[in-house]
Amino acid sequence: MMAWRILGILFLAIFVSMLGAGLVGPLLPVYAHQLGATGLYIGFIFAAFSLSRSILLPLFGRLSDVKGRKPFITLGLLAYFGASIAYIFSANVNAIILVRAFQGAAAAMILPVARAYAGEITPKGKEGTVMGVFNVSLYGGLSAGPVIGGLFKDMFGIQAAFLSMGLVCLLGFMVCLVFLPSRKEEKAQLGAHAPLPYRTLLRDRNILGLFLFMLTHTMCVGTIWSFAPLLADVGLGMSSTEVGFVITLTVLMSALLMAPMGFAADRVNKRFLVLIGGLITAFAMTFFYTGQEPLTLFGASVFVGAGGGVSLPSIMAMAVVIGRAKDSMGSLMAVLTMGHSLAMVLGPVLAGIIMDTLNMRLAFLVGAMTMFLGTALALWLTSTFDPSEKKADRLSPSP
Repeated sequence: MMAWRILGILFLAIFVSMLGAGLVGPLLPVYAHQLGATGLYIGFIFAAFSLSRSILLPLFGRLSDVKGRKPFITLGLLAYFGASIAYIFSANVNAIILVRAFQGAAAAMILPVARAYAGEITPKGKEGTVMGVFNVSLYGGLSAGPVIGGLFKDMFGIQAAFLSMGLVCLLGFMVCLVFLPSRKEEKAQLGAHAPLPYRTLLRDRNILGLFLFMLTHTMCVGTIWSFAPLLADVGLGMSSTEVGFVITLTVLMSALLMAPMGFAADRVNKRFLVLIGGLITAFAMTFFYTGQEPLTLFGASVFVGAGGGVSLPSIMAMAVVIGRAKDSMGSLMAVLTMGHSLAMVLGPVLAGIIMDTLNMRLAFLVGAMTMFLGTALALWLTSTFDPSEKKADRLSPSP
């Protein structure tokens, strides 16, 4: 009963924090473009967040395995609130890049640590179900955020969207501070062994496969988040609210599929679901390249979301099984989130270079090819995955 109560608190906290992030994320490219940012600078805005997060993820992931999860989650949410206030006073592109870097540092303390907390207390045999439901909080918050942010921007201006982000993150901080168990109570959930070194984790072929899938999938998402709003606004003349819907449809479809696909991941071959989700994502990215109507962008967003909704619960369920076996849940979740963060550096910057030198639409085609390659590599590397992995398998073979 205690485990399910904690999962409920984590669900609510992550939902409101992701709602806050989703409120302003899709608005930043257009806002920066109005301030004179080139495509490369727009890529830097998104990359700054992920670069700072990537640098700090190994530290916070490992420390959370040793010190506990609550301190990092609560401090990260409070820092998110501070970042939202800083956005209000950012009047140029360089200031936005600095705030995004600070927000990335805060994010390194929230999502991977919360995922590790959830994974640590997940009942055996329920990994897919729990992580699928848990991811509903993530994608549910992100799906609601862009529409609300777009409405706030159209009605009250972008500063109101920044303030709204701060208020919902402050709510998340208060929920975790009051209702999550203390560090003393939390110690009972921590692993019996010291977490494995990162170099050891990354030599495990299964972990490397999960990492590569997360990397390539998120490169597609990063390209959409950073340049689909610009394509919709400048290329197709869509309103801020419509731009918000382009992003919302991606994460909303993922949110709708997370729970049922998590349930399925506990009952069918997880790698099969990864294959299907990866192919759907690669296929959908091509429609951003060819689409000439707003309806096409909406449809492409739905299918990209469906690809993530089908594949990611299985990816996270496999991570929970491996993290439990290796007593390194926080460190492993940090590795996967690092794949996410590096992709949000590589995806937007690569797309920005392609936009400035060739054509913005070509970036989406490159994303499709990258997703196809990442899916193939992930399936090959995880061919030895055992869903009943035992504690004795802490040191798995490298590829």
